[in-house]
Amino acid sequence: MKKTIRTDEEIRSSGLEALLRELGPDGMVRFFQQFGIGKGDYTRDRARLFPDGDLDELIEEVRSQQVRRSRRSMASG
Repeated sequence: MKKTIRTDEEIRSSGLEALLRELGPDGMVRFFQQFGIGKGDYTRDRARLFPDGDLDELIEEVRSQQVRRSRRSMASG
């Protein structure tokens, strides 16, 4: 099967059409309202949130906690 390369404008247009078709005008507006630009300065706050600056370590810690919870759940269930 040959894949067609689409431009960003084509993807954006198809996405808007799908949202309008599936959600209607009101639903489409409500969907977009969920994605604000946010507040604050993430670049500045990132140093406070991740003092070691190592995202890979953070991901590994989250995964380790998930494994521990899963094991506890299996042991008690």
